[in-house]
This record gives sequence, structure tokens and C-alpha cells, in this order.
Amino acid sequence: MADAVASAPATDDMAKTHAAAFTQSRPWSAAEFADLLDSPLTFAIGDARCFALVRVIADEAELLTIATHPAHQRQGLARQVMQDWQDLARTRGAAEAFLEVAADNTPAQALYQACGFATCGTRPGYYARKGAAPVDAVLMRCSLR
Repeated sequence: MADAVASAPATDDMAKTHAAAFTQSRPWSAAEFADLLDSPLTFAIGDARCFALVRVIADEAELLTIATHPAHQRQGLARQVMQDWQDLARTRGAAEAFLEVAADNTPAQALYQACGFATCGTRPGYYARKGAAPVDAVLMRCSLR
């Protein structure tokens, strides 16, 4: 994407997409997205169909969240957004990237593995679930070099 920040969705759209995509856990609000984007270290990339929110500190990038609206899944949007945020993180000086994903989110884990991420740890019981036991977070890492 030529101008990643300009192509980022509005925080209201981000909240709507996040709510549609994350039905097992509490979705983030527009105010939460706005608060995160107030930092010059954080950026969003994508559009209302699919977006990523990323923070770059020193030489490390962290994928805070990525969401694809269910009406637009299985179209390659998330894979493109993954590539776009990694490219932008590199231009901001990131040499490696990290993320965490729910252990029961196997489609996301497959996407991340296809994008070069490998498991590097777990956080037991990290994700709360409505009416169910918490789910572990799988920590993943990728070199951006």
C-alpha cells in the first residue's frame, strides 16, 4: 500500500470489523483503537474489510490485532495486510515481529505460519471466553530481515 496510514480504516469501522470477527471474546471499542493510535509508535493498515493494528518499538514490531470481517474472509485480504504491515514495520526499523494468538484459533495460526511466524512460547489461560474456560495464547515470532 502506497500510504499505509492514509489507507487505515476509521476507528468506528475498525471497532465494527473487530466485533464481527471476534465473537468469542470482548471486541475492542472505537475509543480503544483511537487511544492506541494516539501513539506515534502505533499504526493501522488496511481498510474496513480487513485491517491490522501494529506497534513498533526500537527494532521490534508487535501485531496488536488483525481482523477480517466475516463477509470478506477467504479472499486473501489478511495475507495482504500481513505483508503490508510487515513492510511498513521494516521501514520503521523493526528487525523482528511478535504476535499472540488464541490456541483455538487454528485458521489464524495457519496464516501466521504461512507468513513466516513460528511458535516461541505460550501464556496459559490468557484469553477469556464467554461461558467457557480461558484459552492459552500462543506466542509467535518472525524475522523481518
